[in-house]
Amino acid sequence: MARPATRLTDAKIKNVQSTGKEQTLSDGGGLQLRVRVNGTKSWQFRFKDPISDKLQKLGLGTYPSLSLANARKKAQEFSELVAQGINPKNHVQIKKDEGKKALANTFEHIAMMWFERKQQRVSPEHAKREWRTLEKYFLPILGKTPISDINAPNTIDHLRPLESEGKLSTIKRLCQTVNQIMDFAVNSGYIQANPLAKINKVFAKNQVEHMPTLEPEKLSDFVNKLLSAEHVQNKTKYLILWQLHTMTRPKEAARTRWRDIDIENKVWTIPKEEMKKRRAHTVPLTDAAIDILDRMRPLSGSAEFVFPGERDPKSHMSTYTANAVIKRSLGFKGELVAHGLRAIASTALHEQGFDSLLIEACLAHADTNEVRASYNRSDYLEQRRPVMRWWSELVVNYYLLSDDII
Repeated sequence: MARPATRLTDAKIKNVQSTGKEQTLSDGGGLQLRVRVNGTKSWQFRFKDPISDKLQKLGLGTYPSLSLANARKKAQEFSELVAQGINPKNHVQIKKDEGKKALANTFEHIAMMWFERKQQRVSPEHAKREWRTLEKYFLPILGKTPISDINAPNTIDHLRPLESEGKLSTIKRLCQTVNQIMDFAVNSGYIQANPLAKINKVFAKNQVEHMPTLEPEKLSDFVNKLLSAEHVQNKTKYLILWQLHTMTRPKEAARTRWRDIDIENKVWTIPKEEMKKRRAHTVPLTDAAIDILDRMRPLSGSAEFVFPGERDPKSHMSTYTANAVIKRSLGFKGELVAHGLRAIASTALHEQGFDSLLIEACLAHADTNEVRASYNRSDYLEQRRPVMRWWSELVVNYYLLSDDII
């Protein structure tokens, strides 16, 4: 029967001297002290692999950085692993790999991978705005944090100052964005669960202020002010009327390209890159809309855009021009914004009793019924023509598009 090893003591370890050759002192339980020729002392754990039954050694650290007491604790932990059929050497390597992976997979790293996919589904402007908010308010503090270390308490603490500043809409957008990133991390296997799923509920609720718009009954006043505004260029008037007749967003209207318009079939196809939801949108063109195009041809010349820029004819008019004119030149500040023209159309069409599904299609709104939307690939182009025609004729009733007026 093997004689039990004599336990080491700190005094014995300190007094051991180099003998000109390497020494190994045993403490029992697989723990050994290795004394090199140069006098360096280090710990190692000697064990038999649970599977192959072969002897292996695992370095633990140097003495005195790793004390005798702590070396014994490590040896005890590894002995327990062996008893469970786990190779300590493999266990340590796995832990190291997990640690390296955690450090590499920071929140910012995962966010960049998420953003690559996100920007394929939304307009470039929307994508840039979302990433810009993330860069400004979130990444500087928590960007370098491993995704596995992101939790609700540290995220909430980081966003609290924004709440104090009254930036509630910013908090709402950040919570939505951060949650999308965390869900992406879950689905990609980087973390097991999203710990931020409900953090928006701990902040004060943002009161949504709808964009100013007019009642349909006041549309006549707006159109007449637009047509009679002496200091507003005809090109700008046509842009606003174009947006009004086509029920499009200010950016979509300002960026209208001649190549996307099919006069013969009376259709304007807006490429998906220009759309908020990254889905191409067809607009049935009414007679009044085509009349606007006819009047813009001599003004745009050979330009790519229907409404070319004043300073740079190769570009388009500013997407903010319509809004500035409506607020300042026409005097509707606080009452109406360019985007609100769509709301006027929506209200008038609903009051007239048109199908809501067709109205939403005219406005290029996504179907809120996800199941129906997943099966429905129709854009209702032909069904929308009567809807657009009725709305366009309503607008035309408020003006006479002639050289005497514009």
